[in-house]
Amino acid sequence: MKRSQIVPMPQFFDRYINLIEDIDLFEGFENYAPDHVFAETQALAALGDRVYAEGKWSIKDILQHVIDNERIMAYRALRFSRNDKTQLPGYDEAILAANTIASHRTVNDLMDEFREVRRSTITLFRNMDQTMLTNPGNANNTEISALALAFVILGHPVHHMNVVRERYFPLL
Repeated sequence: MKRSQIVPMPQFFDRYINLIEDIDLFEGFENYAPDHVFAETQALAALGDRVYAEGKWSIKDILQHVIDNERIMAYRALRFSRNDKTQLPGYDEAILAANTIASHRTVNDLMDEFREVRRSTITLFRNMDQTMLTNPGNANNTEISALALAFVILGHPVHHMNVVRERYFPLL
């Protein structure tokens, strides 16, 4: 299924979904793989723990956040694809970010984890049919399908890498 088949387009999450071209989901998993989105690993590693402003996340924190977010979106997609109509809560990214050991890890280690999480995500979605992908659910007071969540998973890292290029790379 393609991005254009997401109906309705969920508010808030559309900012990530619309960063992805209108392609088949599995083509998206290929084109927006962790190593493609965060391809400049040497530059990312060179940033170390630097931030562009006080209180902002380091590149390691951003990578950990992207990984955590993918796990949460995949969990939501699992529930909704299986027709679970339980309303799921949002999550507080600041709490999650404040309770990691990302600063003690390397960019390469975080990228290894990201690749592993993505492999699991692809396996999850590979085993959903069209009905499962289009089953709606409610997360954080927003109706969203498993398909939409898959495109959030693809677009969310793109969003963060755009921020990194704009605000962090000038620090190098």
